Amino acid sequence: MAGILFKNGSFLRTPHSRRSDAVYVDGGVIQAIGPTRELILQLTSKEYQTVDWDGGYVLPGLVDSHMHLSMHGMKLTALDFTSVTSKEEMLRLIRHRAETTPHGDWIIGLNWNENSFQPALAPTRSELDAVTDKHPIFLTRVCFHAYLANSEAYRRAGVTEGTSDPVSGTYGRDSAGVLNGWIYEDAGEPFHQVMPEPDYATKKACIRRASLDALRLGLTAAHTDDLRYIGSIEMMLRIHQELREEGVLLRSNQLIYYTFLEEAASLGLHGGSGDEWLRIGATKIFADGVLGGRTALLREPYADDGDNRGIAIHSPEALDSIIRKARAGGFPVAVHAIGDEAIERTLAAMAAHPLTATGQSCRLPDRLIHALVMRADLIERMKHMPIVADIQPHFVLSDFPWVVTRLGGGRIDDAYAWKKLLNAGIPCAGGSDAPIEPLNPFLGLYAAVNRRKPGETHEGYLPSEKLTLQEAIDLFTKGSAQAAGEAEFRGALAIGHAADFTVVDRDLTQNIEELSQVAVKMTVVNGEIAYRA
Repeated sequence: MAGILFKNGSFLRTPHSRRSDAVYVDGGVIQAIGPTRELILQLTSKEYQTVDWDGGYVLPGLVDSHMHLSMHGMKLTALDFTSVTSKEEMLRLIRHRAETTPHGDWIIGLNWNENSFQPALAPTRSELDAVTDKHPIFLTRVCFHAYLANSEAYRRAGVTEGTSDPVSGTYGRDSAGVLNGWIYEDAGEPFHQVMPEPDYATKKACIRRASLDALRLGLTAAHTDDLRYIGSIEMMLRIHQELREEGVLLRSNQLIYYTFLEEAASLGLHGGSGDEWLRIGATKIFADGVLGGRTALLREPYADDGDNRGIAIHSPEALDSIIRKARAGGFPVAVHAIGDEAIERTLAAMAAHPLTATGQSCRLPDRLIHALVMRADLIERMKHMPIVADIQPHFVLSDFPWVVTRLGGGRIDDAYAWKKLLNAGIPCAGGSDAPIEPLNPFLGLYAAVNRRKPGETHEGYLPSEKLTLQEAIDLFTKGSAQAAGEAEFRGALAIGHAADFTVVDRDLTQNIEELSQVAVKMTVVNGEIAYRA
């Protein structure tokens, strides 16, 4: 296959970098960077193709370090409450869906956030029952850690007034002790078990939709956690192999949910297995829930719920056991930990089973996913560990100002502390947590540097934590490469690095207020055009 000269681009320049507008690629790798005229002279004796970037602004290929392709694909077709602003609007949408859904079929909805409603109230079980008693209703909150259900869904799940709460979840009840429709964390499992299992074609179509949307938004790779939807590693590998053969050119780093470790071992997989298109990453574990549903595990109670410290998904002993098992299989771990108590327990368990003691060689670091309530002593501990903080800048726009009430005036200063982490020398990778937040990486860049919603004029939420534009770009390039153990050949426009480029319609340095309006002109993965506007 002939090489490709990509020309007429505009690159982010440092004071000491030479002026370049072209890149020569061969074998999916950057072979030369420089002015177009100079590269053409160097290539006189070679056969090559030419791609004109048409003045587009060229970034290293952006990578989302934490999202869920399967759930994003579901969001693109499910009943989506992202833009809903009231309980009444939610109920209207559900009623309309019920009118067009055969009796007995499930009504599934995603992404409501009652904190953005006026008043901040979600529908109750009785209100859902009033919409329909002919369909089971199951609605997933924006955090994916809390749910709402109607009575028919409870009946099918076998959950009654006498059902006890599981260890790692709860059933919401009203003041009289009656089930009120709310379901938290692992208490949702009985509902998931009785929902119809999607077939292979449906699962593949879901991943296809999400992958194409990621490429459209300028992402060249996604670090994703999909096994709880797909159901097996073998099926996940088959889906991505077939999509690649069909021309869906999105790289992926696949987190392995801890319950699939035995299957990984049976297939001979460990952290770092795979090829340039699909790489096996870390073992995914949940340590706690989320701040929105008050299930993130805090050392001290919530400021607005004095008897509640959140939910531990695993006991310290169980968390220790899972990490020990992951190490024996040659895996780093990627642990969802939001509250400071969950983070403290996670770091202790990681340290008790260091990466250097794994049963197989593994050059990938551990990951602390979200890392939202970071006390100074926790940051100090992380400085001495082989770990990457997997952060989602857009959380700032979604969670403020209501999160101040959750955490209280003193504790909020330890939260969403991206600048503190970087200043401590802790590698940070940037993701969206889509579909919980928008997949568009430029909204993440906007949030990281502005820390306020578009249209707001204040100095930003916790403005001392604002990142520079280069720091924000590094999250989605260099940082994501570090999280995947690929920093030596991905994440930069450099000779010898993978030919992954995100080409956009404007110079990002000219106006950081316009970051949320950036349009993608082209996405190049491994030297191939994966998306063109």
